[in-house]
Amino acid sequence: MVKSEYYMKRAIKEARKNLKSMEGGPFGACIVKAGRILAISRNTVLKEDATCHAEINAIRKASKKVKSFDLSGCVIYSTTEPCPMCFSAIHWARIGTVVYGTTIKDAEYIGFNELKINGSLLKALGKSKVKLKKTHLINECRKLFCDWQKLTHKRLY
Repeated sequence: MVKSEYYMKRAIKEARKNLKSMEGGPFGACIVKAGRILAISRNTVLKEDATCHAEINAIRKASKKVKSFDLSGCVIYSTTEPCPMCFSAIHWARIGTVVYGTTIKDAEYIGFNELKINGSLLKALGKSKVKLKKTHLINECRKLFCDWQKLTHKRLY
């Protein structure tokens, strides 16, 4: 298995936990530096607050681990394209690359309250150096959404 697939599968596995716990939506993230996982997290909006997206939670964990806000040299794997809040946090944390599966449009399509501003537009407008690698393991990430949609006890936000 290619390492990038392994890291995304770790994010997917973490996101799957919310199909049972209902602490947040079907979103997961994994931060890696030099082949070492620094943090894996999932969305916990329904348990905590509106800022607790998978990427933000992972950034908080990784920053604690390295004792710095500066996550230069890291790659973040996210099951879904980061929203504007998460993209901004990724930029400010100096994470160099975002690898994601489904898009903001996909999340909006299944009912999440998304802003219609994608990573490419944010990158251009903000002149960010963050690299975006789109649709990585998209079918597995879309399966998360399909499984989420089948739940009768889900909560959209």
